[in-house]
Formats: sequence, C-alpha cells, structure tokens
Amino acid sequence: MTDDHARHMRHALALAARGLGRVWPNPAVGCVLIQGDRVVGRGWTQAGGRPHAEAVALAAAGDAARGATAYVTLEPCSHHGQTPPCASALAEAGVARVVVALGDPDSRVNGRGLEMLRDAGIKVLTGVLEDEARALQAGFLSRVSRGRPWVTLKLAASFDGRIATATGESRWITGPEARRLVHLERARNDAVLVGGGTARADDPALTVRGLGVAHQPVRVVWSRRLDLAGARALHATAREVPVWLCHGSGVDPDVRDHWQGAGARLIDVPTGGGRQIDPAAALAAMAEAGLTRVFCEGGGSLAASLLAAGLVDELVGFTAGVALGAEGQPSISALGVDRLAEAPRFRLVETRRAGGDAMHRWRAV
Repeated sequence: MTDDHARHMRHALALAARGLGRVWPNPAVGCVLIQGDRVVGRGWTQAGGRPHAEAVALAAAGDAARGATAYVTLEPCSHHGQTPPCASALAEAGVARVVVALGDPDSRVNGRGLEMLRDAGIKVLTGVLEDEARALQAGFLSRVSRGRPWVTLKLAASFDGRIATATGESRWITGPEARRLVHLERARNDAVLVGGGTARADDPALTVRGLGVAHQPVRVVWSRRLDLAGARALHATAREVPVWLCHGSGVDPDVRDHWQGAGARLIDVPTGGGRQIDPAAALAAMAEAGLTRVFCEGGGSLAASLLAAGLVDELVGFTAGVALGAEGQPSISALGVDRLAEAPRFRLVETRRAGGDAMHRWRAV
C-alpha cells in the first residue's frame, strides 16, 4: 500500500463518516476520484441512503472521471435496487482503477461488485485501510452478519459509579462539555435507546441539541407494559422526531391507542422470563426495521440486561470528580456476577478530557 493510497482512502473515510446516523439501513460510504494527484470528484452516501457515494462523486467529476482512480470505502454495490449498481456506474464513467477498503458482506453484493469491475477491465485493489473502514462500518456489518445493530452503552456517573443521589437527583453530575459530547454521539447513531424507568423518571427529549445538525436519531424506549405516563416530552413530539416503543404482549389497548395516536411506532417483542423485554429479540426487531447503530443511555436495569446478554459492543463512559456514596443509585443494576471471570470485559480504546470530566471508550473483548 502506497502513501498516496492511504492518504486518499483517509479522505474517503472522512467523507463516509458524515453519513453516520443519517443513511440507515444503508452503509455510510465515501468515494474520492483522483486524476494524477488532483481530486476531480468526491461524495458520500446522502441522507436516507440515496444517492450512493459513488454516484455523487461521479456527478461531481463529470467527464473528468474517465481514466481516474476511485477510492471507495466499501465494495461498490452490484445489484439493482432503487438505483442502478454503483459498479456499473463506475465502469460506464470510464474509471480506470478502483481502490476499495472493505468488501460488502451483503448477500446481494459479497464480491460481485469487485467481479463486475474486473470484468469491465478495471484494475481493482482491495484492503486499503481495511481496519479503519471496518470500524466505521461496524453498525452496517453488525446488522448484516449478526442480525442486530451495533450497541454503544453510555454511562455518565460519579467517580464511585453513581448516576443519581439517593433521592434521584442527577442533573447534572457531569459538566456541559461532557453533555455536548453525548449529543455528538447521539448524532452519529441511528437511534437513542432508554428503558421505561428512565423515560418515566427523567422525561427525556433524547434529541440532538446545540450542534446545529438538522437530522435527529430515532428515539426508542423498551417498556414491557408501556407504562410511560411520565414520558411527556416523547409523547408530545412523536410526530416531529420518530418515537419507537418496544413492548411486550398484552398491553392495554387504550395505552396503545394513546401512543399510536401521538404518532409513535409500536413494536411487539417477546419478554424474557415473562417480566422484561427480551433484549436480543428487541435488537433483532430494531435491525429488521433498518437500524444499524444504537446509542443506549440507560438506565441501570437496561444497561444490566444488555451487558448480561453480551449485547454491548462498546462502552462510552463519562466520569465526574464527585462521590455520591453507597446510598446513591448505581449506574448498572445487579448482574449476578459471582466470579471475576464471569464479568463482561472490554478493552480501552480512547481516553480524553471533557471539560472537568473524563471520557473513556471501551470495546468488547
């Protein structure tokens, strides 16, 4: 791999990242067209997943695409959907070479895009910055290969791991810089998830604020009985920003009508042991509906259920320099761990300062 290949692919990856949270169920892809060392076209998958990155870049390049090298972060699609195959579009534009970071495991593609390019006489190079592309595509890859979204669990807690005082006071344990980073994380995900207890107690809006972004993630609540009388903000804004409610069977019809009448989408999922939403089933239903990246903001019971089921891919923690003591509310409910070897393990991948707080990111081992 040459330095030029890496440089141009980093450019394409940076473009692809602009689509995170906006393009589901499609992957967030970036494409850069190079003539010599000059960028003649670039693009990324647009909101809603159309048009694709390659189409945007080719339109920008026009005739300059002929003989160019295309740097694409994911294998160009090979199937006819709402748009023609991107592999065909690259060939018809006269691109001479295509450099790809990562193959597409979707059964409709999975090597066929690369084959179409080669059959058209185009030189193909693969695996350039593959690890970086795989990290960027974690949500899409999870949905395709595992049938569930990539799950990031966020915890904002005191130094001793408490999310509220004994009386329930929690605003604000962390400072404004940490809260701004939380909004940035929301913007990069397809959905924000909370449990019914958090929705009732905090009446959260779960929207992205203060960043100047136009799009909003889907707001998802897991509540077996839909007993969400305190979730006034979600009910009042369900027609403006999507609200999805995952619930168990046997919900009161009046309660269903109350939420559906407000514009919420109701998703019936099995319950685990008859008491709580089955987390694996709920995530599978969310993936079936198109979601690829989910940002879970608690509370403690939901966090524990996801961790216990091995369904957390990433932890994002914000730790404040304050101690609340054992009487405070823990950030994670009981996990039933008797031996250290049974505890969920994660590896540290990032630490940074967030104003007066610390931010740390961990990935599942």
